[in-house]
Amino acid sequence: MKNPVYWVVLTGISIAFIQQGLPVRSQGESQSDNKQMDNITIRQGETLFLSCSQGDLVTHTAWLNRSSILYAGEDKWCVDPRVSLVTLNQDEFTIKIEDVDVTDEGQYICAVQTRSRPRTTSVHIIVQVPPKIVNLSKDLVVNEGSNVTLMCLANGKPEPAIVWRMLSPSDDSLSSDNEVLEIPFISRYRAGVYECTAANDIAVDTQTVELTVNYPPSVSDGRDVGVTLGQRGVLQCEADAVPEADFEWYRDDRRIFNGFDGIEIEDAGGLSKLTFFNVSEADYGNYTCVAINKLGSVNTSIVLYEMTSSDLEQTAFENSDLWEGPGAVQDGNSGTSTVFTPTCLLLIVLLQLLLKF
Repeated sequence: MKNPVYWVVLTGISIAFIQQGLPVRSQGESQSDNKQMDNITIRQGETLFLSCSQGDLVTHTAWLNRSSILYAGEDKWCVDPRVSLVTLNQDEFTIKIEDVDVTDEGQYICAVQTRSRPRTTSVHIIVQVPPKIVNLSKDLVVNEGSNVTLMCLANGKPEPAIVWRMLSPSDDSLSSDNEVLEIPFISRYRAGVYECTAANDIAVDTQTVELTVNYPPSVSDGRDVGVTLGQRGVLQCEADAVPEADFEWYRDDRRIFNGFDGIEIEDAGGLSKLTFFNVSEADYGNYTCVAINKLGSVNTSIVLYEMTSSDLEQTAFENSDLWEGPGAVQDGNSGTSTVFTPTCLLLIVLLQLLLKF
């Protein structure tokens, strides 16, 4: 799509040229006519057309930018390749400036010398520039409790307005309407993506900064695990930390390594699993999980205990309300049913006893 063009039509104007040996009258003389047109606004990068209607009996004509002559008749006086002649005849004198920039802003004059008197008309060109963020804080990694300053600088005309906001996770309470966003004593909950927006009447420019907050590990309370002899047992340890925690497992004061006595240790993100494939009497006891990163460490204890046949029976009995059948007995007070399924309970106990051998 081609850039839009702006036409400035200046009528009935003329000037005498010193360069061509013609007399020049001052603005105060009665025989000169100087007019000021309304300002013209154009956006950076677009094409500007300047057109001047000449009239009869024109002897000399020119387009000037401030004190420099752009064109005198057909002769190009400036070296800027963006400036070119479009039309020159008895009725019209038009030039164009391509890819307009802020340096082109200012006053332009169309000057015409007739046989009677010189006339000039001037117009002021205002160049608008879309906003562009030119200086933005880089992605940051800080420790929890630090004071954080994010900066966003932008150029543009009119001067762009700057707005900071927390983009992800979204938090409307954390924002700023100026170039600097201050976050004192930052917490882990302020980590995320922050967006800087620079906007003026022309366009919007947006960039983001990712803020990572490091903090020491915290672990969930260990959950004791009961396993019968010869069965598979899994101890789990979950930690929250940035950067992610490394895990270590201990039995008393002795560290346990992967593959030791048939034990497998598997770490995946914030979760560590200690797996026993064939639990023996010697495996029962207290285990310690330690989560470590560069900011600190924390531990929790988990007990692996033996689950006997009576424990299994009790567990099955406590969970018997998950079953319903003809053996259910109605509670007359509450209207709820208490379920007894002797056959199912017996099968569960027998299955566990068989798996021991």
